[in-house]
Amino acid sequence: MDEKVEFSQRLQQAMIDAGYPVRPVVLEREFNTRYWGQPITVQAVRRWLNGEAIPSQDKLQVLADWLKVEPQVLRFGSEAIRSVQEKKKRWDEAIAGPEREVLEAFIALPAEQKKVARAVILALAKAGA
Repeated sequence: MDEKVEFSQRLQQAMIDAGYPVRPVVLEREFNTRYWGQPITVQAVRRWLNGEAIPSQDKLQVLADWLKVEPQVLRFGSEAIRSVQEKKKRWDEAIAGPEREVLEAFIALPAEQKKVARAVILALAKAGA
């Protein structure tokens, strides 16, 4: 399914869950009372609700705050968030002790030293293969 359509479905469900009717005029009114930028039009809201467009990040944040959902869940869905969390957990479990210490030291290096460290590691990996 198209990501714009999926976003539209999540937005509609978030409105329902928050107790609002899924109507463009409602969304336009509620959004514009909370957004500090240039007001959006009913046509723009229709595009969000019809799966034709996804709002920019600043607008997405306003929608998420209003509807009391996490912006990343509204934008990408809870499955995508779970996937990221699972990958992070696997990474955290796989990298422990001395390896974590080395990676943290590498991250703290200036860019030029990172290049040198990377070249050394890749050379060692190639020699060991």
